[in-house]
Amino acid sequence: MKPAEGSAVIGKTITMRGEISGSEELFLDGNFEGTIRLPQNRLTLGPNARVKADLDAGDVVIYGTLDGNVKAAGRLELRDSAVLRGDIHAGRLSIEENASMKGKVELTTAQPATPAAASA
Repeated sequence: MKPAEGSAVIGKTITMRGEISGSEELFLDGNFEGTIRLPQNRLTLGPNARVKADLDAGDVVIYGTLDGNVKAAGRLELRDSAVLRGDIHAGRLSIEENASMKGKVELTTAQPATPAAASA
């Protein structure tokens, strides 16, 4: 598991608390407690990630452990080793066979534009 080229990286030996926000992709493989806001970008929690946070991102991919709620404007992927304890609010959801989650799921659908709204 390698971070995408051009992603900001927080390595597996790093422990942080607080708030992370930004406008670029993030690969987090360490320990984090707080909030993460990347509303237009991809957030990947690596296999070593141990995160206690609420997430708000464009797309979210989880390999590690997350205790917190997820708001993904696009797609949330729970990969093979993922453990999620929290509620999900996402456009799409993908859960691999050995991933686990406990919480509520709400999938959103894009609302079509009405003719009145389109001409306004």
